Amino acid sequence: MALNGAAGVVNRKHNGRNDFLPTKNGKNGHTTEECTNNKQESAPNHIDRLSRESFEEVPLYTAVMTYIGFYMLIFLGYINELFFTPKVAQEYNREGYLPLYDNFEKFYLRYVFRRVRDCWNIPICSVPGAEVVIKDRVTHDYGWSFEFTGTETKCLNLASYNYLGFAESEGPCAESAKLAIQKYGIAHCSSRHELGTSEQHIELERLTARFLGVEDAMVFGMGFATNSLNIPALLSPGCLVLSDEKNHASLILGLRLSGATIKVFKHNNMASLERHLRDAVIFGQPRTRRPWKKIFIMVEGIFSMEGSIVHLPELITLKKKYKAYLYLDEAHSIGAMGNRGRGVVDYFSCDPRDVDIMMGTFTKSFGSAGGYIAGSKRLIDFLRVHSHAACYASSMSPPVAQQIITSMRIIMGEDGSSDGVRRIAQLARNTRYVRRRLNQMGLIVYGNDNSPVVPVLVYMFSKIGAVVRTVKKKKLAIVGVGFPATPLMEGRIRICLSAAHTKEQLDKALLFLEEVADSLGLRYSQRPRSPLPIIYGSEDEIE
Repeated sequence: MALNGAAGVVNRKHNGRNDFLPTKNGKNGHTTEECTNNKQESAPNHIDRLSRESFEEVPLYTAVMTYIGFYMLIFLGYINELFFTPKVAQEYNREGYLPLYDNFEKFYLRYVFRRVRDCWNIPICSVPGAEVVIKDRVTHDYGWSFEFTGTETKCLNLASYNYLGFAESEGPCAESAKLAIQKYGIAHCSSRHELGTSEQHIELERLTARFLGVEDAMVFGMGFATNSLNIPALLSPGCLVLSDEKNHASLILGLRLSGATIKVFKHNNMASLERHLRDAVIFGQPRTRRPWKKIFIMVEGIFSMEGSIVHLPELITLKKKYKAYLYLDEAHSIGAMGNRGRGVVDYFSCDPRDVDIMMGTFTKSFGSAGGYIAGSKRLIDFLRVHSHAACYASSMSPPVAQQIITSMRIIMGEDGSSDGVRRIAQLARNTRYVRRRLNQMGLIVYGNDNSPVVPVLVYMFSKIGAVVRTVKKKKLAIVGVGFPATPLMEGRIRICLSAAHTKEQLDKALLFLEEVADSLGLRYSQRPRSPLPIIYGSEDEIE
């Protein structure tokens, strides 16, 4: 039954709440508007170069020591728990209630994570630009509590998602935001369905649609909620979602709330994805073997923990072949990728119409807050009625919306300057330079050569804290990431680059990282290193 209905897996019409996407018809089962970009098909070598990424395997000795070190932390934690009472609030009179945390979660937070707790949740008191001011704090009880010292430290900022450098306290964006506050106030105090829609929102949505090259767009006040509160409106039980194993928590939460069936494919592995697509078309739904109502592929443009870029041209080919829908989360890639800053669609020179649902956030490249969903007018009209974020959440505040409008116009060159082009080019130069310098040092760096998210593997849990603390003393701010946010074997520090960084600042940071790599033994890479100097700003960065 499923095999005979395979051609109708995603093109059957629905009378329910999810009838929002165009029917797949016309040539090869697609709308007549869909077309394949001739440039990407005629230049496979160019596409391969753009998709090139690195995930070097951990050396065996490092793997063994990582496991030993982690289990030693667990063992010491149990000893600590046995002899010392934790300095935390206790629950009383809770008979009949389920505990707020399971036993291992409580243990991990109190006796493992607490040892490096000072490396996270550090308060800042400045704009998160190329430099950031952090509030100094100390702990006198090994991480149970913290006290502010009353002093502040200015650090070189490699931790914030300020990709294009629009997080500024002065300049056209800041000035326009001030004017927006004077005109509209701080907040609209209402949802979009009531009195929360202003001329600003309408202008921003039209500008976003034009920026992305699609028919329409809708904006929301929170990036995380753009995924988690809109996906349940798009999917329902009887739908199948094929999700990349490295997808963000906001996507995963939205999928769980939707009630759709979820299958996970290996990260950026098109062979794994095609196996799932083929099985879905052939076998249909479990037990009944009926065709799926819809088949969705959900991926990110840049994966925030891996630094990898989705293989979009191959993905579009598969989605057309199996007549699935493509949901692309460009939270980290919009503004940061492509010659015009239009994200991975621009980076690979793909047709925006080949992506059914485009999602992104304004919290990174635009130096603001919120998110968007863009696509066909039919899709956006559907979301304006059914979106939980539009119905129940407060609308985007005026200064936030104005920050996005001004920064987007700068990126598009509509302010009459070339500042947007300069920022995009500067970010690309900084990215290639830092990644190649780190590789030359012998560090294991994950991801694509052109990704501004740069994970540097340190593996051992104790080394994450050691690196963050050491570079902090050198007035360098970076982010440490470990289990459970990453696999146990893949503890790392994550560097986020910005167009606001100068070469002198990057050289200073690289010098500090090289010193730390020597002192803590982080040169794990076994790949050959080029002895030639890395030249900043050259075509291939190597002389």
